[in-house]
Amino acid sequence: MSTHRIECTVNGEAHSVDVPARRLLSDFLRDDLHLTGTKRGCETGICGACSVLLDGEVVKSCLMLAVQVSGRELTTIEGLAHGDELHPLQKSFMQCGGLQCGYCTPGFIMASCDLLNNNPNPDCDEVRHGLSGNLCRCTGYTQIVESVLHAAKEMNHGN
Repeated sequence: MSTHRIECTVNGEAHSVDVPARRLLSDFLRDDLHLTGTKRGCETGICGACSVLLDGEVVKSCLMLAVQVSGRELTTIEGLAHGDELHPLQKSFMQCGGLQCGYCTPGFIMASCDLLNNNPNPDCDEVRHGLSGNLCRCTGYTQIVESVLHAAKEMNHGN
C-alpha cells in the first residue's frame, strides 16, 4: 500500500507524518498521534463519537482519510482546553450532567463547538437539530441539551 506525507496542524501543533493511503482520520488521530479522546464508535458515520473540527467545521473522522487533512487544521477534544482551564462546554457537560458513561461526550462537545460557533445563542430546538448527528446510549439527551444551552450562556457572558 502506498504512503503519503501529510502536513497538518492538530490542536495548534504542526505535524508532518507519513501515513498509508487508506488510513482513516480517526485512526491517524488515535494511533499515530495518540489523541485517544476521539472515539471509535460505529465507524460508519452514524454515531458521531469520532467528531472533530476540521478548519473549524465539525466532521466525522471515521468518514475521512488522513490524507484529506493535509494542509489543514484539526481540533480534537484534547485541544479545547487551555492548559488546565477547561473549555466552557467541557465544564458545562460536567456541571449539568451532560455525560454518563462519557464515550459519546467528546463527539457531542465537538459538534456543540461547531453549533455555538455558527449560532452563539441557540434555542432548545436548534441545539437538538445541531446535535442530531450524534447518538448517546445512556442519556435521554435532555441534560446534553441543557449543557449546551448553559455553555452558550456562559460563553455569551451570561447574556
